[in-house]
Amino acid sequence: MALRLVPYLMMNGDAAEAIRFYEQAFGAEVLFKQTFGEMPENPEFPLPAEAKGLISHAMLKVGETDLMFSDKFPGQPHQTGDQVTICISSDDKEKSKRIFEALQQGGQVKMPLQETFFSPSYGIVTDKFGVTFQIYTEDQK
Repeated sequence: MALRLVPYLMMNGDAAEAIRFYEQAFGAEVLFKQTFGEMPENPEFPLPAEAKGLISHAMLKVGETDLMFSDKFPGQPHQTGDQVTICISSDDKEKSKRIFEALQQGGQVKMPLQETFFSPSYGIVTDKFGVTFQIYTEDQK
């Protein structure tokens, strides 16, 4: 059962620029990059035009380490210093659930643990110390 902790940078509309910068600074390799406009459409929540070119998710390989990125969705608050979260990546839904439930004790759920188009079990929680974690379960196809 694999478990990894990955730094996740939440940017304020400049994720593409940051990716190019870190790609050069670290000699990093872009493993994945997707904009909100490239995501599957949800007719219940039409995508605003200003969001289409923003990065919904990207991953760089920096040496032996992964570094993830996303732009905050338009309208979401952004405060400098809050843009770094930790993504906990697991290959087991039950382990993800146990971790999520433990972290939410005395904390605040930002997004309930749920199935998404990119993960069988994903959620966001800020623990009682103010550290925000994204719990991501890898799809075992």
